[in-house]
Amino acid sequence: MFDKYDLVVVGAGHAGCEAAAAAANLGSKVLLITMNMGTIAQMSCNPAMGGVAKGQIVREIDAMGGYSGIISDKSTIQFRMLNLSKGPAMWSPRAQIDRMRFAEEWRLALERTKNIDLWQDSVVGILVKNEKVYGVKTSLGIEIESTAVVLTNGTFLNGIIHIGEKKFGGGRTAERASIGITEQLVGLGMQSGRMKTGTPPRVDGRSLNYEKMEEQWGDENPSKFSFTDTKRSTEQRCCWITYTNTAVHETLKEGFEKSPMFTGRIKGLGPRYCPSIEDKINRFSERDRHQIFVEPEGWNTCEIYVNGFSTSLPEDIQLKALRLIPGFEDAKMFRPGYAIEYDFFPPTQLDLTLETKQINNLFLAGQINGTTGYEEAACQGFMAGINAHQKINEKEPVIMKRSESYIGVLIDDLVTKGTEEPYRMFTSRAEHRLLLRQDNADIRLTPIGHKLGLVSNERLEKVNKKIADAEDLIRFTKHQGIEMTVANPMLENLGSSVLTQNVKIYSLIGRPHVGLKDLILVSYPLAKATEHLNEETIEQAEIKIKYESYFEKENEIVAKMLKMEDKSISADFDYNKIVSISKEAREKLFKVKPRTLGQASRISGVSPSDISVLMVYITK
Repeated sequence: MFDKYDLVVVGAGHAGCEAAAAAANLGSKVLLITMNMGTIAQMSCNPAMGGVAKGQIVREIDAMGGYSGIISDKSTIQFRMLNLSKGPAMWSPRAQIDRMRFAEEWRLALERTKNIDLWQDSVVGILVKNEKVYGVKTSLGIEIESTAVVLTNGTFLNGIIHIGEKKFGGGRTAERASIGITEQLVGLGMQSGRMKTGTPPRVDGRSLNYEKMEEQWGDENPSKFSFTDTKRSTEQRCCWITYTNTAVHETLKEGFEKSPMFTGRIKGLGPRYCPSIEDKINRFSERDRHQIFVEPEGWNTCEIYVNGFSTSLPEDIQLKALRLIPGFEDAKMFRPGYAIEYDFFPPTQLDLTLETKQINNLFLAGQINGTTGYEEAACQGFMAGINAHQKINEKEPVIMKRSESYIGVLIDDLVTKGTEEPYRMFTSRAEHRLLLRQDNADIRLTPIGHKLGLVSNERLEKVNKKIADAEDLIRFTKHQGIEMTVANPMLENLGSSVLTQNVKIYSLIGRPHVGLKDLILVSYPLAKATEHLNEETIEQAEIKIKYESYFEKENEIVAKMLKMEDKSISADFDYNKIVSISKEAREKLFKVKPRTLGQASRISGVSPSDISVLMVYITK
């Protein structure tokens, strides 16, 4: 029935879609298998993309030729750049998304992508021979052969949904769980664990009183995710903010004795940074209110996502508590919130390519690796799809460094350190975050995507022009002066000290409250020099000027770190030969099998003295 494929991708969530698209665009013949063709790229939880550190990931995927940024831009109903009051390392794009349009755009994009076939079925096992995967087996009893397989099963592996004292199998509400894969992989020597996540109730927006809530609009001049020519939003939908109160909390407590979290029915660990409302009340008992974000699910639907009210309490308690929130007095629920418990595989069992160490040509991506979030899943799928293609075509793997992308930080964290709770990306996880900004993702990563064949010549030329134009503008500001009589009124207005002599424009840009746009308004030569430049190029030049000394210091640190990253370690290296390193270190090194000395240094339980000894041994 089926010809042999280069790659079979199991699951069509964010990870699976990016994996299939990446491998297909590189030339692999791909089959994407999903349990339901109607839920491709379903936003199971929050109808939003991006956020702190997550927005950087979306821009990185886009810079390398992935689809998430483009699809998000086509589906945006509101866009905000978060943390603009802080430094540029913290600026993070976030968009509210039309959930139905997002899924539709993803499906259309996949159908337009050459080399992708789609099949609706449930995969119940993989085909393995001599510790190498050669295909999958479906619930219909069909065996489909392929050279490699990427598993992106999300929350479906032995998934159990909890609502109060009720529980039933499912990978997502109204969708059945996936049975068989966990048991087989464990039988093949892999270790599995359990995690949990949750989602809030959805309500009928027509039943809410928005006058009792705070309006939350998007940016006045919204940006976008993709570096391509996708359109910016010209109109946006409003979101709202309201708050819980002590009455809400007391009502929720009525259901605690039936909570699967507190009665021990849920064994899996939940996301620390996205707790349920009952967990927040329990952990932060001193607070008398918690913020609730009221978010539309799309342009033309009245369905509302109650962000901040994730819960698995009985449905009657959920509704009773909701109606005590200002603006929700007459709320009608479309469906209750629930918790879901599912299997995952500790990611220390993977190589940095996301290939499993036990089974050749088998790759894992997304929540199956213990992560949470659409963006974290998407970038793993993207890299798994690339590396699966590279592996079966005997090409060099693509391994992102921690110093060049958030994607590299995420994968290195997972593979090297593992995770015992759902992993979420934060800017604080990236030690070189000043270099890994959302504004320069194209400069950092588009050359890599182009070299692979995922990015066109035109896109690379656009990036090179951005770099050249920014450098030309910087040089111009170093040579072009500005008279104090011209600059001082502007400086006074900005609350910056006035000049006592004429200076170069460059020196004024270094001031905290003075921007290039401010100077363009008062300096005719500067206005003339920038009239042909786009906003992104001007912003790039300003950031480089303001933070030049910081960048220099950061690049020096990176250069030192890369010396360790360049010292490779063979996968079959025998650490027992080095008797002077600790027993714990040897055990951890054998388990992780680091590719480089730098990766070895980040393994928990491996001390600096162990690394020093290992460095001497490798150098010899």
